[in-house]
Amino acid sequence: MSARYPAVASVSAFFPCFNDEFSIAGMVRDVRDALVDAVDEFEIIVIDDGSTDGSLAVLRALADEVSELRIVVHEANRGYGGALQSGFAAATKQWIFYTDGDAQYDAGEIVRCLDAARDDVDVVQGFKIGRGDAWYRRTIGRTYHHTVKMLFDLPVRDTDCDFRLIRASVMQRIELTSTSGVICVELMHSLAQLDARFVEVGVSHHWRPHGRSQFFRLARIARSAQQLGALWWRMRVAPLVSRR
Repeated sequence: MSARYPAVASVSAFFPCFNDEFSIAGMVRDVRDALVDAVDEFEIIVIDDGSTDGSLAVLRALADEVSELRIVVHEANRGYGGALQSGFAAATKQWIFYTDGDAQYDAGEIVRCLDAARDDVDVVQGFKIGRGDAWYRRTIGRTYHHTVKMLFDLPVRDTDCDFRLIRASVMQRIELTSTSGVICVELMHSLAQLDARFVEVGVSHHWRPHGRSQFFRLARIARSAQQLGALWWRMRVAPLVSRR
């Protein structure tokens, strides 16, 4: 076991990727550079979620350079939640790390999560140090977080920070169903219901260097709101009703 991080023997690091051809290779290289001397064993998985740009070609070329890379291909886009479900299912190591493939987070900062991992920790949850977004996105993000924190009684300060290191044995006890970004709420609430032990670390958040966010579009926001309502009913209300 690695002397540097005695609680972490092996890591599966995965990235959901949708039209991230200009950033995904850098993310893979950065996480590999961080892990190669940090843990005894690791794998890197990229879920190409039906990209229509050159992402898949970039990944296939990168596989010749990075022997630890595995590519999971969705022929059609399954949504952010669908990509995360595939990533968790493909992971085979002791701990599972994921962050987004668009380079708004620095994959090399996985070492901050490794530093915080202990035998008495199940989830290392990131929180954004600042936020590299326009003011309206920061406003929407804060409003969203406070809303879901209240509705779902979440134990973390930044629910939509997709920079997480989770013990695989805990993830095996969870079945995720959401296909949109609402999956982050479902994941956090499910972990809390298992009494998972959390620790939080600050991570950098940058302006998106390429492309456009898929979330901040009216149709996606409306669909996510509908899914959030259904999730709240299923996870918070229905259990109370069934006890009566």
